[in-house]
Amino acid sequence: MEVNDVLTVSRDAMWVTIKLGAPMMVVGLVIGLVVSLFQALTQIQEATLAFVPKILAIFAVFLISLPFMVATLIGFTRELASRIVGGF
Repeated sequence: MEVNDVLTVSRDAMWVTIKLGAPMMVVGLVIGLVVSLFQALTQIQEATLAFVPKILAIFAVFLISLPFMVATLIGFTRELASRIVGGF
């Protein structure tokens, strides 16, 4: 195994991590901004108001994107296994 192989596998692993986490992170960011704007406009400063909608939205996105996430992980694992068997 050479340095280029390690860098390639590391780069692919980071991209898979970004692809898996990005949908939930973006939804959390958007919901957080909307809730913050609502709190600023209504002057309601309830701490749970910021967390409950985010948790529910992130959980919903997780359930919706679960097939994509599993397929991505299976594809990455198969590619990695084929690299190992093929000697990189």
